[in-house]
Amino acid sequence: MKRESGATLPVWVEGIEMPATHPLRTNVTCDVCVVGAGIAGITTAYLLAKEGKHVVVVEAKQIAGGETGRTTAHLAHALDDGFPNLISKFGEEGARQAVLSHRAAIDKIEAIAKDEGIDCDFVRVDGYMFANNKEQEEALMKELEAVQQIGWLDVVMQKKSPIDTLTTFPCLHFPNQGHFHVLKYLAGLSASILNMGGEIYTESKVERFDTGGPVATVVTVDGHAVSANHLVVATNTPVNDKTTMHTKLYPYRTYVVGAAVPAGAVPDALYWDMEEPYHYVRLLKGAASDGKGSDLLIVGGSDHKTGQDENLEKHFLDLERWTMLKFPMIDKFSYRWSGQVFEPADSLGYLGRNPGDSDNVYIITGDSGHGMTHGTLGGMIITDLIMDRPNPWAALYDPGRSPLKAVGEYVKENINVAAQYKDYITPGDVEDATEVLPGTGSIIRRGTSKVAVYCDQDGVKHECSAICPHLGCIVNWNDVESSWDCPCHGSRFDPFGKVITGPSLTDLGPAKK
Repeated sequence: MKRESGATLPVWVEGIEMPATHPLRTNVTCDVCVVGAGIAGITTAYLLAKEGKHVVVVEAKQIAGGETGRTTAHLAHALDDGFPNLISKFGEEGARQAVLSHRAAIDKIEAIAKDEGIDCDFVRVDGYMFANNKEQEEALMKELEAVQQIGWLDVVMQKKSPIDTLTTFPCLHFPNQGHFHVLKYLAGLSASILNMGGEIYTESKVERFDTGGPVATVVTVDGHAVSANHLVVATNTPVNDKTTMHTKLYPYRTYVVGAAVPAGAVPDALYWDMEEPYHYVRLLKGAASDGKGSDLLIVGGSDHKTGQDENLEKHFLDLERWTMLKFPMIDKFSYRWSGQVFEPADSLGYLGRNPGDSDNVYIITGDSGHGMTHGTLGGMIITDLIMDRPNPWAALYDPGRSPLKAVGEYVKENINVAAQYKDYITPGDVEDATEVLPGTGSIIRRGTSKVAVYCDQDGVKHECSAICPHLGCIVNWNDVESSWDCPCHGSRFDPFGKVITGPSLTDLGPAKK
């Protein structure tokens, strides 16, 4: 197997120009401030601008510079946590509404693209959930019974997969799923927001939130403020408070590889298996970089808890081995990248008013691998809430709902978080900073404290505190992304300790000497 060199960024970022933006350079006021310019934030801003609201978007990086740019951009209302599971937690009607809401989100993306004339490669495709053994075949039958129970009658069991090499066992056929090019879509949406008088400020990291009154204010690290009647925090995981939601959200790293396949060799559809963690597949027609007009096969999965694995390279290797087994025509991989998803306690995202805050603060989080539909749905729900209209799904996705519908998962995940604090009493990865090799990072113990040591390619050592500023967990080195990752709530920092993603708003502190 060969791998092309230098291809480590998601395929989406190639050749896409976003509308011109700049950092926030003055204080502004508006009807709605949206923090985060991924699909959730930009969709919310667009829908509210269409309602006549003056909207300001504030983004720490660039438009789609966070997890949205690392998505595989599949669109499914065949929800991957399983329908027997959803029925057990939310009842038949709740599971039915979950399907209808994600279906409505796909319809909304399609409608917006058409209305705004955005050529974002939106395509409706079928979805196939396939078994790999007899036990999974039995579970597949239970999935079919559950979708029939909620009235989704056009889902059928097929004896054979559309791809002979994928499995010899049956599969469930879910019609009318989809996929699209998310950066093309957000480029068009962002342009529409600006054309409607909205404002988008990039490279403007928020340092502080002032909420609790009729006006919510965000203040950037440069000291500029946006004051708004409503605040929407759409930053993958909420960064506006330390504890309210984080016991109900669990961070996972997820991995993607991409390889050329002959044009037309793989039917254009979504495919996913029943393994734990599961694998999923989609196609980009004609998008391979081999100069032959080949299709690009994108395969994702191999998820694990953020900051809780010592050999991250193996996840790419596992995906590549699985892909070559299922698609033997592949001989090399052109793309590999990773991302981060936040799993909600009970399988559905948290979309709506932030619990414990004033009524004018909203969050969109808990994408659970369905970031494109959850992000869109969040914008739809919050727009209705701000416009004081009823929404059929607001209660289902209410961030303030109890986690006790999934008490087992809730307890297990929070025991896992508590266990990470044992790192305060363990030795370091190495005994001394001199053992840290160029291009790598390691934790060392210095007296009673832990220090994160990064050695750059020139052999220069850079030290910072290993304690995450969010809630005090000890970070771990991520050798795939060259970052320090928090194993408790998913904050991530660059090799020098600068915060990349929340929930932490601040950098790693100085190392103790």
